[in-house]
Amino acid sequence: MLKLPRTIRLDPSDTFVFERAAEPGEWAVSGAFVFWNRDLAVLGPKQRVALRSGFLGVASLGWSTLAIVTEATEAERAAMVERLAAKLLEKFGAPDLAAARLAAEEEVAFAASLCDHAPQTLLAVQRSVEGGEIRERFRTLRPRQTEAGADSLHAHAHAITFHDIEGDEPAEQVDLMGLIRTDRITGDRT
Repeated sequence: MLKLPRTIRLDPSDTFVFERAAEPGEWAVSGAFVFWNRDLAVLGPKQRVALRSGFLGVASLGWSTLAIVTEATEAERAAMVERLAAKLLEKFGAPDLAAARLAAEEEVAFAASLCDHAPQTLLAVQRSVEGGEIRERFRTLRPRQTEAGADSLHAHAHAITFHDIEGDEPAEQVDLMGLIRTDRITGDRT
């Protein structure tokens, strides 16, 4: 059975964190090649997010935080290769269609190798630059098993979650005291 990754959007965050968000359901590749031979030190904040954690949607060349393992036909795989080859020729300076097609075949084969999981498994990528080279680490995300007797709304709910951030993300500052309204009416509540 042939499986390939598709972009998926579980919430609207991709539309905020990337310069261009992939549309849900696009065939996806790793996309690390987008950053090849570029000065990574001059990337803007949204480009750095794409470098760190984005899958590239083949149709839009937009980014997605997650991809989902999806069954595909050979015709869909071939169309994905052709579309990516055209993008490599048009947008990334491939010398000719034959070279673009060869590179696209390699990218799609690598994307397929990430899908050695059950359909509907979510994929995430984490990239870093080590010794001047881009390193990729891929994770799978599967639903956790629910506790016996737990309702579906609260089975996995956490009050607080913590996320590791790499790099120089802008620090958010909130003036909590400034948020307190000073013009409140005091008195008894009845």
